[in-house]
Amino acid sequence: MKILISDDENHNRMLMEKILSPYGMCDLVENGLEAVEAFELSLADGEPYDFICLDIMMPEMDGQEALRRIRALERDQNIDESDEAVIFMVTALNTEDQVVQAFFRGGCTDYLAKPVTRDKVLDKMRQYNLIDG
Repeated sequence: MKILISDDENHNRMLMEKILSPYGMCDLVENGLEAVEAFELSLADGEPYDFICLDIMMPEMDGQEALRRIRALERDQNIDESDEAVIFMVTALNTEDQVVQAFFRGGCTDYLAKPVTRDKVLDKMRQYNLIDG
């Protein structure tokens, strides 16, 4: 599995990498703009990301905008919905407005509220058949 982790906090990136690295190759970026660029490159290489974790609040470009652009890139490439990347939004802002934006306007797969724990992440990954039972 190819994984992209986007968070402006180094500690959060390292934590997610520690949780996810047993399940696939992890690329780490610091903001939404870098996430979109990394995703674009993965499409160009013919090896798109299977799983993406996007922090919502980041400099340069926030996670909500990065999510919209990633989904637009998938549409531009005629990627079927069933083959889209699984994208979890990760944030400390567990507000109704953030959830509505992420799910209904942005097209995220699911949402993780901080503090993120290994069990929370792995349970959600199991829900989407990214890892076994």
